[in-house]
Amino acid sequence: MCKYQIMTLDKLLGEIRSCIVCAAHLPLGPRPILRGKVSAKILIIGQAPGTKVHASGIPWDDESGKRLRNWLGVTREVFYDESKIAIVPMGFCYPGKGKSGDMPPRPECAPLWHERVLKLMPNIELTLLIGQYAQKTYLGEKRNENLTETVRNWRDYVALGYFPLVHPSPRNGIWLRKNAWFEDQVVPHLKQKVELII
Repeated sequence: MCKYQIMTLDKLLGEIRSCIVCAAHLPLGPRPILRGKVSAKILIIGQAPGTKVHASGIPWDDESGKRLRNWLGVTREVFYDESKIAIVPMGFCYPGKGKSGDMPPRPECAPLWHERVLKLMPNIELTLLIGQYAQKTYLGEKRNENLTETVRNWRDYVALGYFPLVHPSPRNGIWLRKNAWFEDQVVPHLKQKVELII
């Protein structure tokens, strides 16, 4: 028997779901939430689970998820079909409450796991980068001066396989009202792209 085992995506996800690296910093304890299959063609990289998602264990199982599914133009069934859509947030566990909303994703999580997970998902055609943490990590110096301008210039990133988005949280209602161009001009292109891929 070979002493080196080949790591499959299922094995790696199992390993991640047992992770306790950040346990001392997590007010509700570790509960890594992510999903995906090797066949997935769309990858969603958000921030970190909120309390509702922590309780249910289902990613985007809240008002943010409803809005995101609407932006993508997909049903709940399609959204949660791991063979089509993978969900790998910047932080896999609920990070705790901050002054205005949740704390940022734990900084240990993405560097520890993302590269290994993405290597085992070779069929990804489009990665949705939701919020500043995902955009900073994956776009780096290619980002515009702020999130609004990065999202406004989404076409610059599609050729790289990325689609930057604002977070669909109800807390961003003011942003969405001030930036009506997003739902008028960007969302229709996003829906079309998702439909072509799926």
